[in-house]
Amino acid sequence: MKRYYSQILIAALFATIGCKKDEADSQAKGRPFTPRIFNEVSLFPENRDSVRVLSVGDTLAFTGLQYSPGDKVNINWKVNDSIVSTDKQYYFVSKKGGAYRIAVNVSYQGDTTKRYRDVFVIPASYERKQANNVVMAYISDTSGYKYINFATMTHLAYKVATINAAGNMDVSKGEPFRKAEEIVGRAHMAGVPVLLSVSGALSADGWSVSQSNNFGAVATDAAKRAALVQSIKSYVAAKKMDGVDILMADINASTAIINANIAATGLLLNDLRAALGNNAILTVTVAGSTYYDRYPDLSSANWINVHAYEDGQHVGPGKPLGQPSGFDYFVKCANLWKSRLPANKIVMGIPAFGLRYLTLDANGNNLSWSSYNYIPYKDILAAVPAAADKEFAAIAQGVYFNGVPLVTQKAAWLKQNGFLGAYIWTGDYDVTGQNSLTANIFNTLK
Repeated sequence: MKRYYSQILIAALFATIGCKKDEADSQAKGRPFTPRIFNEVSLFPENRDSVRVLSVGDTLAFTGLQYSPGDKVNINWKVNDSIVSTDKQYYFVSKKGGAYRIAVNVSYQGDTTKRYRDVFVIPASYERKQANNVVMAYISDTSGYKYINFATMTHLAYKVATINAAGNMDVSKGEPFRKAEEIVGRAHMAGVPVLLSVSGALSADGWSVSQSNNFGAVATDAAKRAALVQSIKSYVAAKKMDGVDILMADINASTAIINANIAATGLLLNDLRAALGNNAILTVTVAGSTYYDRYPDLSSANWINVHAYEDGQHVGPGKPLGQPSGFDYFVKCANLWKSRLPANKIVMGIPAFGLRYLTLDANGNNLSWSSYNYIPYKDILAAVPAAADKEFAAIAQGVYFNGVPLVTQKAAWLKQNGFLGAYIWTGDYDVTGQNSLTANIFNTLK
């Protein structure tokens, strides 16, 4: 009996294999007919946003495909709409950096079935765009290149490195599908240098989570700082980045910790300069009006980024509602830092988000430390499309933000007073087109 069942199973197995092998040919017996492609799922994924990232010299093989009806179909392979082959299989060899769409078209008696795969090849080298001023956009580790416009910036700071509680540099969010390499490569194709931005745990406003000291605990320890420098050096080289932004925001704990972390910022800067050399772009992001006089010598940085928004007067229990990132506070921060460094080494921060009040007290003021949050500029415009030229939107209990007129005013003041430029936190909070904050800053400064 067992032998009988075994024979049946074997026969069924061969029948299945034979059916799969002959499936393409058997379809030709019926009409009407649409040509088909088999075994294509791994080569042409259903997720059309999936991009295969390659290095120059890599080969991507499109093999193992079957077509129906048998050998009767006409096949052509295209790379960016140019026919490159009419064979059943194709080998794409990445010779030059850039974006490519590899498509196969299978035709039979007037009907055509198409599949495509988008590929990005990381350029081996690039030429930086020329600019007299800096317009640097940050991009968060949860975002990607599709949310920013490289044409409206001179530099990109990729906030993908976070020092975790164990004291290690976590860059994991940039690894799936070679995301970090693709962002760097696409920026380089546009002539934009990319900095690795390193920080501890951050809130949505680009400043530290309350009482966080993960970064500070590493920066203040000589042995841990040395290990971090080597990790940064290796990562920057592997991803072909152009430098590092030290975003030391762990300065909201005790006075002793604040002073130690600020001092260690200078030590880390000097260690990175020694390790990466004079050609690397090194920047330090510093507090606006608070602690500006406590920072050590930062002259080995190419420039400093001043967190010149969030004046601290409009959050917390009982604080009045209002614009936390106004023009006057911006100018105050710029002039304070100008007393420390030349204006042409100072890049001023501009927010692409708003302060949103959620709950108010009986006097109409902010209720507590948890009764507000932050909303990206793009979400403000999605809710109130006409808000681009304003500073207030009637969302929740009110949102205060920087619109196009205010950021243009800030950028014009920087240009008139000889400052190096501005940075935007973050570029992926912004929009594209005429209401883009980054674009208006860029156009004003150029």
